[in-house]
Amino acid sequence: MTVSEHAQLHLGVFYVGVGAQYLWDDPSNGAHTEIETYVSVAHTLERGLFDAFFLGDGQRVRENRGRILALDVAGRPDAITQLSALAAATTHIGLVATQNTTYNFPADLARRLSTLDFLSGGRAGWNIVTTDNAWTGANFRRGGWLEHDRRYDRADQFVEAASALWSGDGAVVERRTDLVGLRAAPTVPRSPQGRPVLFQAGDSPGGRELAAKHADVVFSTNTAYDKAIAYATDLRARLANHGRPADAVRILPGATVVLGDTPADAAERSEDIRRRQLNPQRAISFLEQYWGRDLSAYDPHGPLPDIEPTEEELDPSRGTISVEHRTGKLDRVRQWRELAESKNLSIHQLVLEVQPREHSFVGTPGQIADEWARYVRNRAVDGFNISPHLVPAALDDIVDKLVPELQDRGVYRTAYEGTTLREHLALPGD
Repeated sequence: MTVSEHAQLHLGVFYVGVGAQYLWDDPSNGAHTEIETYVSVAHTLERGLFDAFFLGDGQRVRENRGRILALDVAGRPDAITQLSALAAATTHIGLVATQNTTYNFPADLARRLSTLDFLSGGRAGWNIVTTDNAWTGANFRRGGWLEHDRRYDRADQFVEAASALWSGDGAVVERRTDLVGLRAAPTVPRSPQGRPVLFQAGDSPGGRELAAKHADVVFSTNTAYDKAIAYATDLRARLANHGRPADAVRILPGATVVLGDTPADAAERSEDIRRRQLNPQRAISFLEQYWGRDLSAYDPHGPLPDIEPTEEELDPSRGTISVEHRTGKLDRVRQWRELAESKNLSIHQLVLEVQPREHSFVGTPGQIADEWARYVRNRAVDGFNISPHLVPAALDDIVDKLVPELQDRGVYRTAYEGTTLREHLALPGD
């Protein structure tokens, strides 16, 4: 293993759009539909010398049998529009928009992304995602029109088409493939960084291949050290297969961080956050996915439902449990009944036991800084993409307490050395 004593850690923040990881009901939570919240967060990240600010995107809000699901935020602004507003309020932070290749068109999306890149002076990035579920597709009159593997085929063709527009000399670009058609010329001048930086997430073979072929930055769920090493080794082998050097891509796994003044304090805070993330209402929602039934009439502090689950999904528009959990879920429910009976657990207590949602890094700022320094120096990662459990408080803690510890260890910048996102990430020119 190659050890680099001069390696530098790169940090981004993923501003969640949906999900239980965020404490939506906390009174200190910043309003998620007010631009002032986003400006405040972006300024905090620039103060902390972060590389990038990522916005998620959703083509449809979560529903529960035709009604808006109350446990998720509703009404997220369009990411590119929102980041364009932030471009005028910031000077350095990278602005990364999550945009879908399944339900967009290459010429249109390439134009909007290059506009963000031009207006921000070369700070734009594109987080490339795909979608294969029918409930999102219904908004586009297509339904689940692509099988799982085919969505990566379309994404590959889509990115190639968009990249051709960005790298051309202004001439008309024409692409005709089985899943993508394009005939267009670029209408926006190139930015100082040339084109938006390409981000991609996905641990499946298709996702890894798409990242190895096109991405400048990749996300993964592999934050445990051994898994991070294995992922990095696999990705770098795939890069070589595509004729790309091993340092062509920055690896930034998604991470959650809980800081405390002492290890015991951090552990206590982590447990409190976990309980608030998996609150009684979410415990009911979690079981509904396995029961395939509406369980809203049941007391989360009472015993498990006295009705049997079905093989059906409650409502695909709420998202779906993973295939490995969906397969054999009746056996899983039987095991949960036995566990609840043996330990006298309520619904909420059972969910806390079987769905721990452990945080990636828990400890004092010094402990986490030591751990991150080991990760980056041993090339397990190039940095982390942080999902905060609370905005702005959790980010203030990281900037004010963790960043100075990283700087003391020589693995984090003390000033921005460039103005573009590509420069922040130390990526080769394009």
